Amino acid sequence: MTTDRPFVPEGFTVPRELLAPRFRLEPLGPEHNEADLAAWTSSIEHIRATPGFAARDWPPATGMTPEANLADLRGHAQDFARRSGFTYTVIEPAGGDVIGCVYIYPARGADFDTVVRCWVRADRAELDHPLYEAVAHWLAADWPLGRIDFPGRPHPSGRS
Repeated sequence: MTTDRPFVPEGFTVPRELLAPRFRLEPLGPEHNEADLAAWTSSIEHIRATPGFAARDWPPATGMTPEANLADLRGHAQDFARRSGFTYTVIEPAGGDVIGCVYIYPARGADFDTVVRCWVRADRAELDHPLYEAVAHWLAADWPLGRIDFPGRPHPSGRS
């Protein structure tokens, strides 16, 4: 579904971070290339089993070259700058390791305005639900995104 409406209102200040006790979010960019590539390539099967990623073509089962991943990160950074989509890297506060990612993009169907997917590395699987909950509450409280879909997950209000 194409719309002339911007994804977020022009006057909306897009948050630059989300702070939680066990992780923080910051915009994903080219500077994260090596750590991002290591994070997701170490966890391809885990990510593909994460709600919202089943039957998707990402992450690619064969991985990606660092150059291809960098191009992908540049695309996400351009989306962020254009305010057409927002991708955040999930960072462990203690060591600064990249441990996951959050994607906030316009929904393609008529039932929702926004689609959100998130993943964490397999070795941080216990953070999957806390990340989802923190992001769901953050978006509901601080973002003007309309009806939000978290594919494969229950709606934070309790409805699917």
